Amino acid sequence: MRAPSAAAGRDLKRRHPDRLLAGEIDGLKPADFDFGNSPFEMSAARLDGRRLIQATSNGTLGLARCPAPAALLAVSALNVGATARWIARHHAGTAWTLLCTGQTAEDRACARHLAGLLDGSAPGRADLVAGIMDGAAEHTGAYARLPASERVDLSRDLHFCCDVDRSAFAMLGEVREDHVVLAKEPC
Repeated sequence: MRAPSAAAGRDLKRRHPDRLLAGEIDGLKPADFDFGNSPFEMSAARLDGRRLIQATSNGTLGLARCPAPAALLAVSALNVGATARWIARHHAGTAWTLLCTGQTAEDRACARHLAGLLDGSAPGRADLVAGIMDGAAEHTGAYARLPASERVDLSRDLHFCCDVDRSAFAMLGEVREDHVVLAKEPC
């Protein structure tokens, strides 16, 4: 489940106490969340088949605001190729729109990469990784101006964020009244 805000995530957690709450506010894990938004942290998490509720500043909010899409997909470098294959298989010939929910170089690079895959221009993996690294530098520069307690260390996450096409599935979303449910769709 993806909640459009931390408050909505907390509400969903109250309604579904068996689920884990993950996410961030301004990059930082809220004290009452089970996990932050760190790929490194999640890689070491023992989820034991439990389901997650995720609330983030950009992605979850963006997904929740998409009115009646033909298909709603969550994409990152990890599943960008699988997402392009899913779109080509299920919506070939359908006009598409990419909504970039973040505002940094990594978000734009991923959107450009997906657009290139969809239009057949065969974008380079190295360009996507360079965009991810540029985005990390933007974040680091912005965090450097904040007090130490408000800084986010992205160094352990970069390896995971740059793992292009690691996942062979698309993440298909279904908009519900107060959240979005994502499901893996093999490609």
